[in-house]
Amino acid sequence: MSIETESRPLVSGVDFVFLPISDWEASKAFYVGVLGMELDKEYTRDGFGGEFKAGDFSLQVVDAAKIGREVSPDGAGAIAFRVDDVAEARAELEAKGVEFVGESFDSGVCWQAIFKDPDGHALILHNRYAPKGARPPGME
Repeated sequence: MSIETESRPLVSGVDFVFLPISDWEASKAFYVGVLGMELDKEYTRDGFGGEFKAGDFSLQVVDAAKIGREVSPDGAGAIAFRVDDVAEARAELEAKGVEFVGESFDSGVCWQAIFKDPDGHALILHNRYAPKGARPPGME
């Protein structure tokens, strides 16, 4: 079943991904200083949050307490960051003190390595090597 309007899909893209955080300065230091993302916008309210960019991807982080929410990364999804080489990117982040969850792994279509930001949100280093639409072995 396709959910779309008569002339175009209802959703045409993703503007940003939102993550609630507990400390703006720690998040800024991590996403800019450790991951090397561009600080695209810092909201004018003191410590409220901001936005980071990596290519066409925008990540919005906002101090959860300031909008009546809690930081609760358990059970949440993850954000996969595209990298050219997972092993190389992992080594660079480990040299900066980032700890990874388990070993890097090959899904059959991509390499991945999972780590967390200062609030415990799951993040993934990701490199897809198989053509778009390819299925892992055994799932053809």
